Amino acid sequence: MVLELQGIHPERFTVEWVSSAEAPRFAEVVTRFTEKIRSLGPGPKQRLKSAAPEARAQAQGR
Repeated sequence: MVLELQGIHPERFTVEWVSSAEAPRFAEVVTRFTEKIRSLGPGPKQRLKSAAPEARAQAQGR
């Protein structure tokens, strides 16, 4: 899968069809996906972003 080649866990992507007439289902789908993403923890780009200040400090000898 293309996402895996980019270092992104496949569970961080989903496609579900929800009609505009299904507001409760939309809320359920979004809530379930949000909970799944939170359980996976920070994504690869977020981990890199949060590590960047530390890497800069180490490179500058701090």
